[in-house]
Amino acid sequence: MRVRNRKSGAILIEIITAMFLLGLMLAMLAVSLNGYGSFNDYLLTRQRCTAAAEAQLDSIAATGAIINDQTMKRLWPNVRTSIKKSDGAGQWKGLELVIVSAEAKSRRKNVSIILSRYILAAQEQ
Repeated sequence: MRVRNRKSGAILIEIITAMFLLGLMLAMLAVSLNGYGSFNDYLLTRQRCTAAAEAQLDSIAATGAIINDQTMKRLWPNVRTSIKKSDGAGQWKGLELVIVSAEAKSRRKNVSIILSRYILAAQEQ
């Protein structure tokens, strides 16, 4: 009976290849998770800007006054808002157009939201 001792480097090459592929997959996973994190941060910042602008419009429509800066900074810390008012024209005569823009920075992107609403000019205090 003959016993064959067959030795080869196939197992070592297979292990090295498997480790390389595993490392490549982990690197791609890390890059994709970073991308998802950036996108989620952008969406959260956009949502905060929208909420701040809507709150200003609601406050102006309900009370005729804007939300003060201290309250805005407490509720939406990194969001800057600006308000522009103009008289309505044509079919909107007698109303006032209120345009609120909100801006904030999300990681590397700037987020800007502009909302507008016509309100009764008599409500202004």
